[in-house]
Amino acid sequence: MKGLRRRNTAATQASRTTITRRGLMLGAAQAAIVATLGLRMRHMQLDQADEYRMLAEGNSVKIRLIPPARGLIYDRNGVLLAGNEQNYRVTMTREDADDVEQELADLRRLIPITDDEAEELLDELKRRPPNAPITLADRLSWEEFSRVAVNAPALAGVTPEVGLSRFYPHGPDFAHVIGYVGPVSDYDLSKLENPDPLLRIPRFQLGKSGVEAKLEDDLRGKAGQRRVEVNSAGREMRELGRREGDPGTALQLTLDTRLQNFALARLGEESAAAVVMDVTNGDVLAISSAPSFDPNLFVRGISSADYKALMEDDHRPLADKTVQGLYPPGSTFKMVTLMAALEAGVIGPEETVRCPGYVEYGGRRFNCWKRAGHGRVNAWQSLEQSCDVYFYEVSQKVGIEAISAMARKLGIGVRHDLPMSAVAEGNAPTKEWKAARYGKDWLVGDTINASIGQGYVLASPLQLAVMASRIASGRAVKPRLLRARDGIEVPVEDAPELDVKDTSLAMARKGMWAVVNGSHGTAGRSKIAAAEWTMAGKTGTSQVRSTVVNNNSVPWEQRDHALFVCFAPVDNPKYAVSLIVEHGGGGSTAAAPIARDIMLFALAGGLPPLAAYPSSQREQARRRLDDLDLIDPETIAPPTRSRA
Repeated sequence: MKGLRRRNTAATQASRTTITRRGLMLGAAQAAIVATLGLRMRHMQLDQADEYRMLAEGNSVKIRLIPPARGLIYDRNGVLLAGNEQNYRVTMTREDADDVEQELADLRRLIPITDDEAEELLDELKRRPPNAPITLADRLSWEEFSRVAVNAPALAGVTPEVGLSRFYPHGPDFAHVIGYVGPVSDYDLSKLENPDPLLRIPRFQLGKSGVEAKLEDDLRGKAGQRRVEVNSAGREMRELGRREGDPGTALQLTLDTRLQNFALARLGEESAAAVVMDVTNGDVLAISSAPSFDPNLFVRGISSADYKALMEDDHRPLADKTVQGLYPPGSTFKMVTLMAALEAGVIGPEETVRCPGYVEYGGRRFNCWKRAGHGRVNAWQSLEQSCDVYFYEVSQKVGIEAISAMARKLGIGVRHDLPMSAVAEGNAPTKEWKAARYGKDWLVGDTINASIGQGYVLASPLQLAVMASRIASGRAVKPRLLRARDGIEVPVEDAPELDVKDTSLAMARKGMWAVVNGSHGTAGRSKIAAAEWTMAGKTGTSQVRSTVVNNNSVPWEQRDHALFVCFAPVDNPKYAVSLIVEHGGGGSTAAAPIARDIMLFALAGGLPPLAAYPSSQREQARRRLDDLDLIDPETIAPPTRSRA
């Protein structure tokens, strides 16, 4: 019995201990709940008292998006190409306004808004959702903005804002490659399945062309937010909180500001294009299309008169001739045909072809540019003297398929991946292509025309620069425009060796050297006198009409295009240049002298030294260079890396 009583006593003690522990746990939980409720009530009564008082008085809290700073764009040396500047503007939200027309009328007493502008604004306010802010005026002066800010409490739904707007410090120099931004349109929104809420901010700027458009996702950034108190009349009373957004990515391009400026200035009044590439890694150092335009006009809202003038200009300033323009490459294509024939073994390097001035196929005569003929020429001499008959003959042996394959291997008929608008693919035609495109068989005459870069062959200045770079380097270098993102280098893609025999490349290079430096070279007047900078090149003339007449006897738009491609130094190639002058006539007279000046600027890292020109041309070169309107290198020092 004593054992039993001891067991009962132990059990009772254990039960009491368990009940006490549970009571303590329950009590602690209740205390925690009471404490939490107490803290919450304190937070609501003290910390959020103003907000609840505001709600009780009929005010409300609204969330406004804060546009991020758009990413800056720099050249390879850190020079600013696209930046942001402060923009004072005024917006209105229809749902917060008592009387839209009256509020607008009151605003017009403070800042200049014309009758036409007011009518357009009222139409836009009616079309847009009631909760969408509409920009009533922007780019206000500080005085105008101050007048609106002082009177803002009396203007229901009207909000003065300080934002950022894009600007391009170098104006026309980079207009085609960088492009421009503009306000988001209904059309822009219609192309997007789930548009970023940022795009609905009034006057938010979206990339419209060039790098600005192609790298829009990088440059745009992410929106911030601000919490504002709005009273029952729709007037914004105060800001309750703010969270800044993330600025867009800073981009560094491969371009060189001074070289780009020089190239465009040297193209002058011509309708022309020039591309400069680093043959070692594919960096595009300059890519200029002339004439150009000021992209700032589009950011600020271009006038009808200015836009009409650009559209009606026969030199097409809005078109980017460097990547969008496609032209028969003329004799600059002859390296392609020559290398295809040498690779196929249908002709040897020293084997000659007799040029009597023409050949006949199928009852049709195909003339050489030199009607008296060139006599017998071998591989490199055919390039030096640009003998058409040589290529007429060898093209029939090698065939269009091998020529087309070599063209693509050298970068023609290939769409190169650059962040620019409407980069064209060009055309390296084949029998299959013609059948699919025109439903017709390939003819012997088609191959003859293609052998000298005429007929169906089309190439852009960018593609011709790639071709010259690949011949110079012997590698499949690819053009690139983006050098770094937020200071982090973009890796250079490895360029494998071209699948071309060394002897074939050597013949093409020797012929291009002779074009500029040989006794019969077609570009002899554009040679570089400095031995360390010896240049190799090839002239080209691209027909734009079927009849052969003197260019001076026909209107400008019917004259032949002038082309030139080159690389230098010959012994250790560094740069390649391609250039076209639309309706310029001959490549040797119109294109080669400009290309030489651009090449010399790249080699010298600045204005070409007069000693690099033949002595008989130095005074003329001095006058020509003095007349150019160039930027002062002292004014383009790299800016601080502020994102603002």
